[in-house]
Amino acid sequence: MELETALEAVRGRGGAESLEQVLGRYNEKNRATFKFDPADEEKRKKLCEGILNILEKDTKTSCQVACLEALRILSRDKKVLVPVTTKENMQILMRLAKLDMTEDSLEDVSNFPVIVEALKCLCNIVFNSAIAQKLSLELNLAAMLCNLLKKCKDQQFVDDIKCFDLRLLFLLSLLHTDIRSQLHHELQGLQVLTQALESSFSIRWTDKYKAAEEHDGSPLSLQEADCAIEALKALFNVTLDSWNVHSENESHQFRYMAAILRHCLLTMGPTEDKTEELHSNAINLLSNIPVSCLDVLISPSTQDETVLKYNGMNMDAIQVLLDFMEKRIDKGSSYREGLTPVLSLLTECCRAHRNIRKFIKAQVLPPLRDVSNRPEVGTTVRNKLVRLMTHVDLGVKQIAAEFLFVLCKERVDNLLKYTGYGNAAGLLAARGLLAGGRGDHWYSDDEDTDTEEYKSAKPNINLITGHVEEPMPNPMDEMTEEQKEYEAMKLVNMFDKLSRTTISKIPGSEAHGLEADH
Repeated sequence: MELETALEAVRGRGGAESLEQVLGRYNEKNRATFKFDPADEEKRKKLCEGILNILEKDTKTSCQVACLEALRILSRDKKVLVPVTTKENMQILMRLAKLDMTEDSLEDVSNFPVIVEALKCLCNIVFNSAIAQKLSLELNLAAMLCNLLKKCKDQQFVDDIKCFDLRLLFLLSLLHTDIRSQLHHELQGLQVLTQALESSFSIRWTDKYKAAEEHDGSPLSLQEADCAIEALKALFNVTLDSWNVHSENESHQFRYMAAILRHCLLTMGPTEDKTEELHSNAINLLSNIPVSCLDVLISPSTQDETVLKYNGMNMDAIQVLLDFMEKRIDKGSSYREGLTPVLSLLTECCRAHRNIRKFIKAQVLPPLRDVSNRPEVGTTVRNKLVRLMTHVDLGVKQIAAEFLFVLCKERVDNLLKYTGYGNAAGLLAARGLLAGGRGDHWYSDDEDTDTEEYKSAKPNINLITGHVEEPMPNPMDEMTEEQKEYEAMKLVNMFDKLSRTTISKIPGSEAHGLEADH
């Protein structure tokens, strides 16, 4: 009923009620609707066309907001987007979203709801329509979004605008590789998006790549956290394939980004789930940054900073990564999506940065003392990682084994000490190291020291299982002399039967006069 009433209203036959009232009622009823009745598809298409005809004219702000809200709800359905995804209609929405190349500031605060709703509509349309994605490149939408981001800088009350601007940039860079390339190489996307990310945090820089630590800092608001997450997702797309740094300027850009991400890891969101989402996206982006630029994750520690130090370096961010990794292991599901990014990041950090490797090894693989249990049995991080070495998912199994191997400086004997041969066999077979040796990477020559407890237990450790097994009872101990004699005769008869069978099977044994000796 509301659909027919809304359709009549946009055609100018709404009766006593205003268009704004009719659409407001339609929007309220369908606010949480994501599946639509196929029988009404044509009516919804006509409603979209009617709304866009109204938006093309100058109408009051409240009416524009109601129209855009209705269009946003309708644009959730891919099938009704054909009349929407024309160049002219996209330009109408871009005009309402203040997407242009002018330098005019966003001064009219009363118009901000229109900008936000227009951006939301564009997000839905771009996500659901391949035609809209192609038109976005033709209309230079990414450049205009970057320009709008610049206008939002140092402006009040623009968090929602910035958030949906970033979300649209994320969708464009995800769905259209040409736009991703354009952002990276032509539009200074890295710089613009990095500035947008930084503005979500209250960072006070004390050195080139070092932010002041606010130990009693308040958590981010929901809007700040959402803006940061959208910026992180967009930056992830733009920085894909960024492993090689070709210039000093690029190196500075990535180090600056890593310094912001370090601050991000030490920042809390408004809820535990939002904090995890924030940190997860920061870790994904860190995985794209060249590993040579990740040295800023650890910085020389000063007296007024945390006590979490190693060799004079501040390890707070690394500890957050370790805690995040263990939390994801404890979840027990979605390891490929949730766990492999942080494990891969930690592996590369350990391979490239000695202090990070030594700090993590001290926590994950501390010197062995009690070797009475199998390496995979227990609740320590080492036990959890060793269990993953035999996981059914090949990718999870490989990255868990690789992480432990790197912590052991890619030395087979060292790895076997912590995991046992059985758990490590898959990795060693893949690398051709079943007979021992070491991997391809060079590590410092500092030696690992074994504890006295381990040294005394080492001769009794089963190399396959990686632990000291209880000695097997001797079955002869509980036998009488008659039983022992009986078992001995059984063994003699078995050997006799075996020798007869073997000689009889030798080719030509009869011809050569070979026969069993009685």
